[in-house]
Amino acid sequence: MSTDPDLPYWARDLHSPPNPKPKSASSIRDPPGFSPSALSKRTSSKSPTTRKPPSPADTDILKIKKSWEVALAPAKQLPMNAIMMYMSGNSLQIFSIMMVFMLFKNPLQGLLQTNQVFAKYETERTKSKMWVVKAVYVLMNLVALGLGVWKVNGMGLLP
Repeated sequence: MSTDPDLPYWARDLHSPPNPKPKSASSIRDPPGFSPSALSKRTSSKSPTTRKPPSPADTDILKIKKSWEVALAPAKQLPMNAIMMYMSGNSLQIFSIMMVFMLFKNPLQGLLQTNQVFAKYETERTKSKMWVVKAVYVLMNLVALGLGVWKVNGMGLLP
């Protein structure tokens, strides 16, 4: 390998790295509890483990868990929406009107798309459990709508 005189010193060192210094085994002690024989047993007995595919019951349990996460998502947004409504004030300004519009729009979209949201989690085996999940989802969206009604009342727009 020829060295180019135009290359800086650090670039020439990248092409020819220094030889590693040999470590003497006696200078570094093994940590307490370390056994070299256990290490050789572990490395020699390594065999590729194949993962068995999940059973339909396991898949159904995972789908129910994921559907509960989706159903409780509107409840997780309630504290944020409540703080935003409180901070936006009760006067009729563009910011507070936009916030109230978003507070009504998102739960209404959720209510209209309930079956579409849970379609990917619903199977013949999970159908009997999904009505509870859907009911909780609808309830959480109705609570979010109630928050919007509270805000509109606070703004003086309800009779």
